[in-house]
Amino acid sequence: MTRSDAVVSRLGHFRLHPAWLVAAGGFVALLGAAGFRSVPSVLMNPLHAEFGFSHATIGAAVSLNLLLYGLISPFAAALMDRFGIRRVVCAALVAIAVGSGATIRLTAAWQLVLCWGLLVGIGVGAMSMPLVATLTGRWFVRSRGLVTGVLTAAGATGQLIFLPLVAALAQAYGWRLPALLVAGAALVTVPLAWWTIRDYPSDVGVTAYGARRDDDPGRRTAVSGGAGRALTALRAAARTRTFWLLAAGFAVCGASTNGLVGTHFVSAAHDHGMPPTTAASLLALVGVFDVAGTVFSGWLTDRLDPRWLLVAYYALRGGSLLVLPALFGPQVQPSMWAFIVFYGLDWVATVPPTVAICRDRFGSTGPIVFGWVFAAHQIGAAVMATAAGMVRDDQGSYDAAWLVAGGLCFAAAAMSAGIAAAATDTSVRAAATTPACSADTSPSRDCLAIETAPDKGRHSGRTR
Repeated sequence: MTRSDAVVSRLGHFRLHPAWLVAAGGFVALLGAAGFRSVPSVLMNPLHAEFGFSHATIGAAVSLNLLLYGLISPFAAALMDRFGIRRVVCAALVAIAVGSGATIRLTAAWQLVLCWGLLVGIGVGAMSMPLVATLTGRWFVRSRGLVTGVLTAAGATGQLIFLPLVAALAQAYGWRLPALLVAGAALVTVPLAWWTIRDYPSDVGVTAYGARRDDDPGRRTAVSGGAGRALTALRAAARTRTFWLLAAGFAVCGASTNGLVGTHFVSAAHDHGMPPTTAASLLALVGVFDVAGTVFSGWLTDRLDPRWLLVAYYALRGGSLLVLPALFGPQVQPSMWAFIVFYGLDWVATVPPTVAICRDRFGSTGPIVFGWVFAAHQIGAAVMATAAGMVRDDQGSYDAAWLVAGGLCFAAAAMSAGIAAAATDTSVRAAATTPACSADTSPSRDCLAIETAPDKGRHSGRTR
């Protein structure tokens, strides 16, 4: 046991469980990842002004960043199982620092794509939502949903902190100082993450928060396969109905948030005579309420069936999108304020119940499966961002895009209602440890039993 391990272990003798220190380290890492990911969008105009790079070229770097943010996730989750959470997180932070710092020497467009697109994209992708699923699955039994909500909210908090700061620095001192700030912040976070984050509670002589001594969560288990395990988990999950319902629903989630509202809200509001600065401020408020909504959703996930939470979230989101075209105008009316508050509360409220369902149905591979579900989220966002722009170009209005997105949300609600009832805790643990579910064997019917086991009246996301 290292000195830092001993410090973490000693916390178990006090009232603060070591899981909270690990969660704090994860929160800081996720906070930084969200901020680092959003920085390129602020630097587009300064880069265009200095180098003459087209917006399409700069957009290609941002697009690669966003794509990797989703597609790297399942492989990062598998690598966390193989090499440990803190090694993957620290390596990701170093990749971000190198990618951001190297941009101050760039002279060609391909270097921008390499640095901000590839290196930073891989770094932030390795610290995306599957980190939340892996950390909470190992370190928490009690309050697992609540902690999932808090860690998920780190994404919105990171953007709220970094974007205004980066924009102000870029305007006052040029784009190189913000790039160096990101690199420095990533490097400073490395020792903090290494000291606070641990892979398993058993490494420091404790159990997961709220777990009994004989419970599986918190015990170190030998895992082989590395990144290839992500593909093995996908093959097994793809044979289940639950995976496709979750992935399709989460694709709609991405389409209706980042893809549509996050990308086109300001432009749509401007079409109706609203000043862009006012519309951007409204969009920023969505991020403020997103934090509260996600934490509250995590609290609810500990107490209610996550399937029905998803049904409610998607249905309410769909209804709000259907009425949104009537709310636009030159001035911000009370009805638009109501939409902003509601949509902010619902923005990523879907994450805690989706994580819980992946964990309940797919056992030890749940974080990896959630990584693939999250990849579907990013694909949905990318498709809608393009499709909504095409609708605007063709019809001169976004109205059809809002209506289609609303309909898709109702479809996602119906798909969520069709997810099979939760397996019992015993069957989940058995399925998670059966050889049929290991990285070295092919999928079998036993591996899928976790999805079809009968519901005994409670799901493992609740307090034990």
